[in-house]
Order: sequence, then C-alpha cells, then structure tokens
Amino acid sequence: MKKPLRLMAIALTGSAALLLGACTTTGMGGGELTRQGKTSEPVLFSWKSTDGGISGTMAATLPDATYRGRFFQITRQTERQMVTPLWEGWSQGWADWPYWSYGVAGQDNVTQFITRYSGKVVANLQTSAGQRMRCRLHMIDPARGMAGGGEGECQLSGGGVVQARF
Repeated sequence: MKKPLRLMAIALTGSAALLLGACTTTGMGGGELTRQGKTSEPVLFSWKSTDGGISGTMAATLPDATYRGRFFQITRQTERQMVTPLWEGWSQGWADWPYWSYGVAGQDNVTQFITRYSGKVVANLQTSAGQRMRCRLHMIDPARGMAGGGEGECQLSGGGVVQARF
C-alpha cells in the first residue's frame, strides 16, 4: 500500500473510532435509601448508554451491595419484547408495585404500562446474590434520555425505597 493511502486509512479508522465513541454517553446520580426502622443511607448511581441515553446499563451502589442491570426509556415506539427484561424477578407490568397504581385484572398490563409511562425511564437491577431493585424515573428532558436528568423512585425486593436524582 502506498504511503498516502496508508495514512488515509489510518486517519479514517481513527475518525470512525472517534465517531463510534462519541455515541456513548455516561452519567451519575445519587439518592437516599430508606428502610423501615433504619436511618437513611446514601446511594450512588451510574449509567452508560450507546444510544444517547435511551437504553443502557445502570449500577446502584448501596452501603451493603451493588445492583446492576438494564434501563429503558419508554416511548410510543416501545414494543412488548423490548421491556421483557423489566419483569425478571417481578410481576409482569409491575402491577404489584402500588406506586404505579394502574392495571386492572384481566387487561393487558404491559400495553397499559407502555402507554402510561411513555417518556419515563425504567430499570431492573440485581446484585450478584440475586437481590433485585426496580426503578422508575421521570425525565426532565425526555428527548435527551438519561442525559437530560430526572428523578424517581426505586424499590428493593428485600424492602426499602431509594429516592433517586440524576
């Protein structure tokens, strides 16, 4: 390969890598864990996305464990199979989480979930020991996904609630 072509190939490869890396967004947040009969404890959140904050991975570090898993922003284009990972370890549609206050027996709770929570971010996280945490977050700027910031609530399977801010 001639020297000018090799230099051009190297430059193009570097540019492509830079563009691919530019699509990755990350962020952090915090919160407070409250459990019945205990004082509040700090929680550190971090997230990473390769699609502008619409979906990706999230970690929540509590004093006694780290929870990891996926998050999704619910949009009108969200399809049932896209949110299937949210139900792992919980009831389908999270109809058992009183905070959601939706869902009628005999109706399609997943479709109701997608319709009602369009523009919000939801996550299902887990520790290496199998403890679970589910989160629902209201975005300040839904068009920017997680990068737009927001706040919400997470529920631990073993009891406890986290008030989260991004």
